[in-house]
Amino acid sequence: MKRILSFLVAAALLLLPVQAKASKEEDRLQNAGKVLKEILDIPDNIPQDLLDKAECVIVVPSVVKVAVVFGGTYGRGAMTCRTGEHFTGPWSAPAMMAIEGGSFGLQLGGEATDFVLLVMNPRGADSILSSKVKLGADASAAAGPKGRTAEANTDVTLRAEILTYSRARGLFAGVSLEGSTLRPDNDANRRVYGRDASARDIIRGGKASVPTAGQQLVALLDKKSPKNLSEPKSLQ
Repeated sequence: MKRILSFLVAAALLLLPVQAKASKEEDRLQNAGKVLKEILDIPDNIPQDLLDKAECVIVVPSVVKVAVVFGGTYGRGAMTCRTGEHFTGPWSAPAMMAIEGGSFGLQLGGEATDFVLLVMNPRGADSILSSKVKLGADASAAAGPKGRTAEANTDVTLRAEILTYSRARGLFAGVSLEGSTLRPDNDANRRVYGRDASARDIIRGGKASVPTAGQQLVALLDKKSPKNLSEPKSLQ
């Protein structure tokens, strides 16, 4: 009996770090939903027609610089895409993502910054789901226009595969993230879904159920942008 109890205690102690990490990922998913809701509730927010033409949305809450003034930056968040071959279905289960690399200049000001990225075509979505993507090199990126009267058919929005926004100290604006990288966070996906699952399998495979922590994010997008109003495009 003592041996059995010792084994159970040891097993429980080994599971604690795993459970703690899983809890952190769930917190990130919940925060992603809260951040997106707060941003979409801002009067001068992401133009509705751009959201309606986006294939995917990436939310990275509370990104913090790891060095003063000009330093590297690292943050983790979640990505969800419209389902279906041509991205015309409901929003998918979220896959965990990481943003890292280049300095974002002085805009962070030593405080946490929330980022929202709109992926505007299937090629951009496929690139991000496949591997690490450097913004501005592997995928074209631009600061997104904001405000209800912003035009979606400008040269910037027509050329960019990814439109990027930031919110820091209550200020919401389009921001350039060129030079930084986006990649699937496979370790985090394993902790969220309890199994090995690539970002592509989660988002495009159609076999992953939305975890409880990600339901606010997905339900919000299903409500705010239920239909894809962009013209169907292939991955080529």
